[in-house]
Amino acid sequence: MFAHTSAIDKDKKKPRNVIFILTDDHRYDYMGFTGKVPWLETPNMDKLAAEGAYLSNAFVTTSLCSPSRASILTGQFSHAHTIVDNQAPDPGNLTYFPQYLQKAGYQTGFFGKWHMGDHGDEPQPGFTHWESFPGQGVYYNPTLNINGNKVAYTDSTYITDLLTEHAVDWLEKRDKKKPFFLYLSHKAVHAGFQPAQRHK
Repeated sequence: MFAHTSAIDKDKKKPRNVIFILTDDHRYDYMGFTGKVPWLETPNMDKLAAEGAYLSNAFVTTSLCSPSRASILTGQFSHAHTIVDNQAPDPGNLTYFPQYLQKAGYQTGFFGKWHMGDHGDEPQPGFTHWESFPGQGVYYNPTLNINGNKVAYTDSTYITDLLTEHAVDWLEKRDKKKPFFLYLSHKAVHAGFQPAQRHK
């Protein structure tokens, strides 16, 4: 069934803002609101699920880090984008969907773990703001590549907190007249697990 009204048409013309948050090696049901694990507390994820979308029936075609990330960004299966494992090189001719968003006037920001093929932490096409680290990264005291400049953090800086703070700061400082796409790609909860000091 389809509805066609002028209100819907008017609303369709307004670009949507998008926040995409990726947690690493995270089971689909390991969040507090699922009730699967009684002791598990994930208040922020619970709130996102309540106010946004929770996809309980989502699947990947290649359940490995780099191929999955490449598929998310290209919309292609691994045999098409050729990043078939965590070491396969990026062929250099891939188009990432944020490139299309940029052409449509979006501000685009990437924060976190890229780890796609053999790429290090250098800025990638499709993102006007870039903050990343090479490979798996570290949980504490990371060095980030921020738009091509290396910045080292000390004093027990926890990567999840740092990336989240930087993403929120970018959202607050961006041009509010333009739509945005924010890709926040956390290292957590990838093994070897290291919680923030406040959770120890």
